[in-house]
Amino acid sequence: MPQSHDPGPALRALHRPGEPFILANAWDAGSARMLAGLGAKALATSSAAHAFTLGRPDMGHVTREEALVHAEALVSATPLPVSGDFENGFGDAPETCAETVRLAAEVGLAGISIEDTALPAASAYPFDLAVERIRAAAAAARSLPRDFVLVARADGVMNGTYDMDEALRRVQAFDEAGADCLYVPLPRSIEDLRRICAATAKPVNALAAGSFVNLSRSEFAALGVARISLGSSLARATHRIIHDAATAMFGAGDFSQLGQSISGSAIDALLEKGQRHD
Repeated sequence: MPQSHDPGPALRALHRPGEPFILANAWDAGSARMLAGLGAKALATSSAAHAFTLGRPDMGHVTREEALVHAEALVSATPLPVSGDFENGFGDAPETCAETVRLAAEVGLAGISIEDTALPAASAYPFDLAVERIRAAAAAARSLPRDFVLVARADGVMNGTYDMDEALRRVQAFDEAGADCLYVPLPRSIEDLRRICAATAKPVNALAAGSFVNLSRSEFAALGVARISLGSSLARATHRIIHDAATAMFGAGDFSQLGQSISGSAIDALLEKGQRHD
């Protein structure tokens, strides 16, 4: 990646509380270019979607080296800034999180997210260690020669390991530790998402998954959200099409669902429109 490549400012500028942009999670160069061609302003990797491409389950089954190679391929695919979904930073120690930030910047990522789950288990890191990990990652981000957007995730509500009060406590501590954006995936209610946005002056990411797929962008905006990520939702929707079409084909010999596919020429046009030219 050229030394002059600095996608950080473009990604940071998109984070406006109350004016959320859609962070489109891709899983290969083709999906990245299609999303770019269709109007995405920024892309992200998805740890789950990437794992699916490798024939593996989600949650701690992809190495840091694999994630970096994958991320670099997405960075090279389009002109858009890319954020990395980097799970727990690929290690427990704060120093490991800091090194992950530096390596992510080297492959051209505009930022990454780091969660507080002690993978491969679903348990949460103790509060003090979770905060220290974000503090180390933030210090590494600020020591880089270019801008870098660090997102701190509090995943305990989604994983059932702590409650909303603890999530808010962690969000505020991650904020003070230097995170640029805060993220509590899949809170229990819209009101809880509102509480998260009110707990920090920094941008908040919301996940378009579960019941939250029923909210419009304007409704997310009204709650104070700055960024709406897709996680693995789009990849899972793609896999649903494979599942349903294959079930019909192999079960009843029914190929009718294949008639709903997009034309090859339309895909070709989007791939051309979304690719990077430099």
